[in-house]
Amino acid sequence: MRIVVIAFLVIILLSLGSAMFYLIRDKGKSDRTVKALTVRVALSVTLFLLLMLGHYFGIIPKSGL
Repeated sequence: MRIVVIAFLVIILLSLGSAMFYLIRDKGKSDRTVKALTVRVALSVTLFLLLMLGHYFGIIPKSGL
């Protein structure tokens, strides 16, 4: 599960970086920035749901803190 979470975080950061690249390169004249940010939001929501389901089904154990 840890590898999946780290992979999602890396992909989210790459999507954020590509959105910044498109924003600078296209100067706001295309919709590629919006698409990259939409992908980032979708990935973030998916990661959140996976974490919630992992906790619910016991894949992610409760912390002792």
